[in-house]
Amino acid sequence: MRLAFMGTPEFAVPSLAELIAAGHEIAAVYSQPPRPKGRGQKLTPSPVHAFAETMGLPVFTPESMKAAEAIETFQSLDLDAACVVAYGQILKREVLEAPRLGCFNLHGSLLPRWRGAAPIQRAVMAGDAQTGVQIMRMSEGLDEGPILLSEVLPIRADDTAASLGDRMATVGAALWPRALAAIERGAATETEQAGEPTYAKKITPAEARIDWTRPAAQVDAHIRGLSPFPGAWFEAPSPEGPVRVKALMSALADGSGPPGAVLDEALTVACGQDGEGGAVRLIRVQRAGKGAQSAQEMLRGFPITPGAILF
Repeated sequence: MRLAFMGTPEFAVPSLAELIAAGHEIAAVYSQPPRPKGRGQKLTPSPVHAFAETMGLPVFTPESMKAAEAIETFQSLDLDAACVVAYGQILKREVLEAPRLGCFNLHGSLLPRWRGAAPIQRAVMAGDAQTGVQIMRMSEGLDEGPILLSEVLPIRADDTAASLGDRMATVGAALWPRALAAIERGAATETEQAGEPTYAKKITPAEARIDWTRPAAQVDAHIRGLSPFPGAWFEAPSPEGPVRVKALMSALADGSGPPGAVLDEALTVACGQDGEGGAVRLIRVQRAGKGAQSAQEMLRGFPITPGAILF
């Protein structure tokens, strides 16, 4: 089939690789424009953009797919279908209807749960036991189209948004050849979504701060759901004043005390009580201006003694 691929982050790269390996003709790759990155703020192409270039594929990076010129270019590609994975732009009806067979999206949840921008993070943060990847026909509504294929994945107790996203990207990529084969034969079964939708709103900086008064299970899920980006954070006392520390990995632990109190030398921190364990142990952290490291490594250079209160 003659396809356009539309995607931006690392999560989308396995899908593009799978489509290439399956022998489809990738007429164009669409990705978000290069953005400033790093200390030098150098313009850097997205992971999908960079991968597409290594494969010799034409890449388009319009600031807006709503612009008339971008729509006309897309319509001129004479596509059989478009495959969309975390592209990051809303597609108008004129775009959705341009390919002969339609536009299809790989979404990282079991719809209608977690429609929207951050389904993987929200599923972990909510303490969901499972999630999934689904290929859906795109409509003008936000993740409202019918489902063609699904794969359910468990969310493990030690999953972060990153580790879960890596598994979902691989499993989701493998769905594309099956879905496209069925679409091409006219044999795809499209099932309308059923149930009350929930929405995975974009993560805001304000919600990244850890609230130690919440139950331990919620604090642990919050930390893992925001790892590695943007990273849940707290402030620790020091002689020079509060120091911001990101918590990148944690686990539930035994113990109790005032919320935010450090209970031992393993950096176990008391949380609000909920009958399921009143503390979390911080495993991997990142102090402001430093690289990520184990909690024990950080404590050797930045001691946080039992009894200290994190806030």
